Amino acid sequence: MSGTKKSKVEKIKEASDYLRAPVAEELGNDLPNFSKDSYQILKFHGTYQQDDRDLREGRNKHWMFMIRGRIPGGKLTADQYLTVDRIADQYGDKTIRVTTRQAFQLYGIIKNELKSTFREINDAMITTMGACGDVVRNVMATPAPDIDGRQAQVQEFANNISDRLLPATNAYHEIWLDGEKVNTNPASSAGTNGETEPIYGKSYLPRKFKIGLTIPRDNSIDLYTQDIGLIAIFDDNNQIEGFNIVVGGGLGMHHKKPETFPRLGDHLGYVPVDQVYNTVEGIVKVQRDLGNRENRKRARMKYLIDEIGIEQFRQELIKRTGFEPEPFRELPEFEPDLYLGWTQQSDGNWFLGISIENGRIKDDEELQIKTALKKIAADYKTGFRLTPNHNILITDVKESDKNNIDKLLRAHGVLPDDEISNLLKNSMACPALPTCGLAITESERVFPNVVRDLQKELEILGLQDELISVRMTGCPNGCARPYVADIGFVGRSLEKYTVFIGGNPAGTRLAKVYKDLVHFDDLVNEVRPLLELYKENRQQGERFGDYWNRVGFEHILLETTTN
Repeated sequence: MSGTKKSKVEKIKEASDYLRAPVAEELGNDLPNFSKDSYQILKFHGTYQQDDRDLREGRNKHWMFMIRGRIPGGKLTADQYLTVDRIADQYGDKTIRVTTRQAFQLYGIIKNELKSTFREINDAMITTMGACGDVVRNVMATPAPDIDGRQAQVQEFANNISDRLLPATNAYHEIWLDGEKVNTNPASSAGTNGETEPIYGKSYLPRKFKIGLTIPRDNSIDLYTQDIGLIAIFDDNNQIEGFNIVVGGGLGMHHKKPETFPRLGDHLGYVPVDQVYNTVEGIVKVQRDLGNRENRKRARMKYLIDEIGIEQFRQELIKRTGFEPEPFRELPEFEPDLYLGWTQQSDGNWFLGISIENGRIKDDEELQIKTALKKIAADYKTGFRLTPNHNILITDVKESDKNNIDKLLRAHGVLPDDEISNLLKNSMACPALPTCGLAITESERVFPNVVRDLQKELEILGLQDELISVRMTGCPNGCARPYVADIGFVGRSLEKYTVFIGGNPAGTRLAKVYKDLVHFDDLVNEVRPLLELYKENRQQGERFGDYWNRVGFEHILLETTTN
């Protein structure tokens, strides 16, 4: 648990006057970048200062900014989507990236246009506040619009939890919106005099904090990787009566620090609907009070629970809420659901799930998906949902418009669900180089070739119809959730990766290290024998990750090292 010492970042947060300093002062200077102290505070406002390593000139860094939205459940209106699209063209690099937390990211924004960008995003009734930083970040939810009466209820809870856990400080509005007073959280007074953060306190949380909500069977949000995962439990009238709660998930790790590791959450218990907000706030406060503020590598809530155990954690929660969770209720097994293709909504309209490779919405010679989505938003005024698997749902489509939308997408090179391989649909990569400051090696830019080479191997073996998830990250922080995939490639050093095997598409099992320091050129070669053995020895209906989790791969490693 947290000791008396504090990390440098903790001291920066304490001295920030509730996220104002030194950002407010440095915004007006002539430098193309902010100081290291401001960098830490800027995250809370929804932006990361980045250096494009491809555009460096010698030792001179090429400064730019990435901006991330905070949109619970990934829900956008047509007008909001059009605003994001326009801002990407006007201020950014003309691409939009769908994140694994159902948010959007815009890249390539320069410092003197940050304020204009924030203002125009805010004018569209979207905030970036709390999209990054040591607070509760974008609250995830099952991405589908209402299908059977359950999804809309979960979305409403996601909205409410997001609002309740938004930082109370007025710094965002003072800095980026010229001091315009916006009542984002009535629990706190605005301004520096007497200002408080009732939930977070002056130092906010020890590290980032992630919450996701879903319904039984649907684990599209990778529930067990969240700090708090909530599964809605419904009564006989299809109304939410309470939530099962999972706590202590998280995937970030460090290759050279064995005290860091990915972890799946524990079952905390069940709470009735009238106690859910109290319980969620209580869990956040336990992490606020007991989380590690000395070592940021050990500051996530997963390490607190690993250290004190789930029973002591439960007692700490009871102290703060006065309420004891009931036993965790039995659930059916989880399955992944990408929600691709056409599905009818409860109101009679339809939604269409479109696979977006690595979440990058852009135009190129063969695929003009950015233009296609812009036309759909402008002409049909549909809704949009960003999904946890880098995809996008076009929602609220009238029956009479379905064929025209299909034709529009086809004309712009966008393939329907049934013409995309299972492997590609179940693949994800993080952005990594050249913009992410944490990236050790490539991910998004090289992953398409890896997926296509793997697809060729699957076709040779007759395994192309199997559901196999594969994910790549340029560092061990795990932003594309590689540690729960069937196959995970995690950046280890320049052009080298650690290969993880044995997770599952449902996100309910961690993968294990298969081989370390594998060169990029050898990744597919290392996986090929595993695919061959899986084909020859699997049980009927057994999936790839299930097979290797059952048999282990120690014998394969032995054969490899002795031959």
